[in-house]
Amino acid sequence: MRQLIGLFLVIIIFCIGCKKDSNPVQPIVTNDSAMYFPPIAGNEWRANSPASLGWDQNQLSTTLNFLGTKGTKAFIILKNGRVVVEQYYGTFTKDSAWYWASAGKTMTAYLVGIAQKNGLININNRSSQYLGTGWTSLPLAKENLITVKNQLTMTTGLDDGTGDVDCTLPACLQYKADAGTRWAYHNAPYTILDKVIENASGMNYNSFFQQFLRNRIGMTGIWIKTPDANNVLYSNPRSMARFGLLMLNKGKWDGQAILDDSTYQSNQINTSQNLNLGYGYLTWLNGKSTYMLPSTQIIFNGPMVPNGPADMYMALGKNDQKIYVVPSQKIVVIRMGTDAGNPALALSSFDNELWGYLKNLIK
Repeated sequence: MRQLIGLFLVIIIFCIGCKKDSNPVQPIVTNDSAMYFPPIAGNEWRANSPASLGWDQNQLSTTLNFLGTKGTKAFIILKNGRVVVEQYYGTFTKDSAWYWASAGKTMTAYLVGIAQKNGLININNRSSQYLGTGWTSLPLAKENLITVKNQLTMTTGLDDGTGDVDCTLPACLQYKADAGTRWAYHNAPYTILDKVIENASGMNYNSFFQQFLRNRIGMTGIWIKTPDANNVLYSNPRSMARFGLLMLNKGKWDGQAILDDSTYQSNQINTSQNLNLGYGYLTWLNGKSTYMLPSTQIIFNGPMVPNGPADMYMALGKNDQKIYVVPSQKIVVIRMGTDAGNPALALSSFDNELWGYLKNLIK
């Protein structure tokens, strides 16, 4: 129901300024390894053919068929910024809007980094500096332990077992442990980061997103508040791919710095605390020796996605919304759709299944 409400609102307001073009990509450019950025305006997006990269066409067909059986609506692979694979299913098109779910958390972390680079916040400051005291129900001494960085790393110590992990009212934000001593995937402290940005910048969250990131890399997209207080990002598939490309290029878009802070960039895509090695700043990390997942305090051994590249980092959302970035291969992979059969808040069995196909496709 929440998703239907959001999609209804998107139908009303999302496509203001949407670009219409039946052409999925521009004519293929082969044998060019230089990084490419699609223009900010228009629908041009250069491509490489899978064959020009030595990818197996039979394996590609098998992969796309697999995706078609798993509720997929959109699937894109970029190599060096160029489209290699772009597939839509059913009535979904490159102009269709869909929700990012918790994959939008990674976008929020980027916006926090931009706010810090612009001198608006310091992530090491206590959160109450931007939210005011009393934003939780904690004693003041305990509340003052919580920093913006704790919100970015899921280490606020707030109780994720109160029955409503989305509720951002002070009465719902209760003490479980001192900040920095416990990792728990908790939506509410994350969601309040939009208020941190708004209060620090004096701007509406959507306006900040549009001015400092969305419009600068040619995205569409809008954040929509749901009845449960979540703030959910909707965009078309290519916009999700554009953000993945920005991440791949360490915050630079065709020579222009969108997030010009190499330290923050590095910290976002590397282990951010010693509790969950598989978590950066609201970003999931593959290839670590252990990791934790939402809704559990269990520490799992091995990489999150055994079939995936060790250096891969990920924006993962409910019902298998995915952005995979692989720096060693200069690849971005995005997937939008309904759940692939094993619903989960972040990682699901689908991730490893999909990379079982992709590791045999991508050369």
